[in-house]
Amino acid sequence: MIISKKKGKKFDQKIYDLFFHNIEYNLRELGFGDVSVNKKMKDLNKLLYDILLKIEEKTKKNSFNINKSLIIKYFKMLDDAKGDYYRYFSSYFTKFFNFCFELPLENMIRDSINFRY
Repeated sequence: MIISKKKGKKFDQKIYDLFFHNIEYNLRELGFGDVSVNKKMKDLNKLLYDILLKIEEKTKKNSFNINKSLIIKYFKMLDDAKGDYYRYFSSYFTKFFNFCFELPLENMIRDSINFRY
């Protein structure tokens, strides 16, 4: 979604719908009822948009920098004393972002499986 926005393209609604239908289906397979599924889907949607809107620090236009405070908020185990875990995560995520940015939008999801760090 972030890459689509940066490239000035609209993210395909079908992919978004499929993503959330898949999550909903898996929650139901785990035995959650209608009320629980609706609550969890609402929470997941909030998390997704929190991450999408805040994942990138606003710095230079041509570079991608991860918002460290947001990552630590959701992944507390990355906040070690030396910062090694966070550096590894940040490096991997940035390289993955750059890899995906080079892909055509039509192939992004399919070809991202071929990413090698």
